[in-house]
Amino acid sequence: MDIIDVLCEDRGFFTRAEARSAGYSDTQIASAARSGHWHRFRRGYYCLGSRWRSLSEEQQHAVRARAVMDALGPGVVALSHVSASIVHGLDIWGIPLDKVHVTRLDGGAGRIEGDVVHHEGRAIEDDIVEIDGMLVMAAPRAAIEAVGRSSSEVALCHFDSLLRRELCNADELAEQFKTMQFWPFTQHLHVPVRLADKRTGSIGESRGVNFFFHNSFPAPEPQFAVYSADGRLIGTCDWVWKKHRLLGEFDGKLKYGRLLKDGQEPGPVVFAEKQREDLLREVTDMRMIRIVWSDFERPRLLRARFERLLRRAG
Repeated sequence: MDIIDVLCEDRGFFTRAEARSAGYSDTQIASAARSGHWHRFRRGYYCLGSRWRSLSEEQQHAVRARAVMDALGPGVVALSHVSASIVHGLDIWGIPLDKVHVTRLDGGAGRIEGDVVHHEGRAIEDDIVEIDGMLVMAAPRAAIEAVGRSSSEVALCHFDSLLRRELCNADELAEQFKTMQFWPFTQHLHVPVRLADKRTGSIGESRGVNFFFHNSFPAPEPQFAVYSADGRLIGTCDWVWKKHRLLGEFDGKLKYGRLLKDGQEPGPVVFAEKQREDLLREVTDMRMIRIVWSDFERPRLLRARFERLLRRAG
């Protein structure tokens, strides 16, 4: 295997200097980049083009972050904000990924330099962990910093992911926020910190909870398991409002994708899901509301649907 392949497999990138050491001339390097065989994602840093194109936006950001840490050298900065959140494996939605974020550990000034945002900040020993040889801001602090300039909705999605991945618990998140509540751009985060729940299973479900809260609807109980009379699990609903005899499900595109087996068409899966819904309603004697991603872009219509179902429940 070529050394370039080995480097990309091991850490996701190789440098121009490493390509030259492997025997590639400047002309060959330029030709490989022009053809798309190699992809230059920052000055002096490359990835195999086919590999780069196969990565998600979050995975590409993780590679750029590792390259930035390689360029800046050890002990100078720690990955922070959304860059640290990605390294910790949090689900990302609604947060720009065009810049790698680092916090200075050497007293250097805050600035934006190319594709890197350098943040000034103090960090105690417990604030920093090491992941794959990189200094990374601890997950609770990184998550709060990542959403400082975002909406409460984005913040709730981020915090739910933090708790869902058990990188901290709700009390630890609240304690971290307490130490940061007067930092710039954090004051509006007290609501999503309070609403964050590890039981929320996806970004779509987090957006649903945010919608219910900000429209003054009753708070649902998440992950409601429904059993048959003989004790067999029929299914787990994303939400339930027991008092209102109402079940709720978020249907994202990925939901059916996860259910599909190799070679299986979506039609039978959708039909099976409809049968499951009918059985859930029959066993519980409850109505059901299904919410899809586009419903959040039409909040007035979604609010009217929900209000109608609540009125029917009396």
